[in-house]
Amino acid sequence: MGEKRNIANFLFEAGHLFRTPRAGFQFLGTGKQSVAEHLFRAAIIGYALAKLDGTVNAEKVATMCLFHDFAEGRVSDLGYVHQKYVSKDEDRAMEDMAAPLPFGQDILEIFHEYEKRESQESILVKEADNLELLLSLKELADTGNPQAMTWFPSTKGRLKTDLGKEMAEEILHTESAEWWFGDKNDEYWVTRNKSS
Repeated sequence: MGEKRNIANFLFEAGHLFRTPRAGFQFLGTGKQSVAEHLFRAAIIGYALAKLDGTVNAEKVATMCLFHDFAEGRVSDLGYVHQKYVSKDEDRAMEDMAAPLPFGQDILEIFHEYEKRESQESILVKEADNLELLLSLKELADTGNPQAMTWFPSTKGRLKTDLGKEMAEEILHTESAEWWFGDKNDEYWVTRNKSS
């Protein structure tokens, strides 16, 4: 196959992540999320954390976030219960995915950096990964799943940085609809700025 065909296959594989479910939600009984949805919001979180941190490359953090769970398109996502009993070979999945790509080595390097968790960028990516779960849990709690908040302490306990812990507190104390429905007494919600 030619280089462009290999890239086309890679792009189709990226799309498969939209159809790859995150496994943990089945244990909560409500909510669902694809791996792609998780990666997207984690990348936004990682970018924000990097900008707040001010000492790391925000674009590198966002890119690392986009690839940190990319292998799950091939090996699936395993919830924490599954992980007690089953292992997966994410390294092999990433190597097989990257091998035909002209930029595959770049992806592997950023993936391995994340896995080692030694650089400040990789630590912030793991913080973003956990904060994304905390946001999802808060959204489920705010819409009526009381079990979601029982997961909050253990997930928050995985955070390593002061910045991550501070963001977790803000998430905990912010209503998930505040960004658009913060002022519930705003006359707009009745009139929608219409004259009649």
